[in-house]
Amino acid sequence: MLLDVGSLAVMGVTLGAVLGTAAKLLAVPTNPLEDELQALLPGSQCGQCGFVGCSQYAAALAKGDTPITLCAPGGKGTIEALAKKLGVEANADDHEEQAPQHAHIKEDLCIGCLRCVQECTSDAIVGANKQLHTIIVDQCHGCAKCFKVCPTEAIEMCTVPVTMAAWHWGKPQSESAHH
Repeated sequence: MLLDVGSLAVMGVTLGAVLGTAAKLLAVPTNPLEDELQALLPGSQCGQCGFVGCSQYAAALAKGDTPITLCAPGGKGTIEALAKKLGVEANADDHEEQAPQHAHIKEDLCIGCLRCVQECTSDAIVGANKQLHTIIVDQCHGCAKCFKVCPTEAIEMCTVPVTMAAWHWGKPQSESAHH
């Protein structure tokens, strides 16, 4: 028995070393600008920008393939930070600030079709086939993908109420804005 445990331990250490070496030798280099841009994005992975997640949006921004105004959850603050990082002018005049939202399921209209569950990127919808679904509000990032696919219009988007837990200070204006 001791021989079995010892041989498994040796195999584990050997295979771990091989995998670690392979990971270093076969690592794909990343663009440091992409990493910096991704750090500026909110990280909600909602897809409202038209990309699968924040990393793909950051990659497109680093290449200069897309406008900086696509991140709805980030708002004007994110647009300004991306513009500063990329050295471009931030034109957020046509960007409409939205209050944070979450989805809500009207129980009397839900038929349990699972379309909303399949669309949810944050696993905020709980339910089973032909059963009532519900939203975990703390997990929902308000992307409205579920709202768009609901065949019975059982999902509505609600504004997150301003409470002590959800309230944020506004950004202070700089001195140059006062003059």
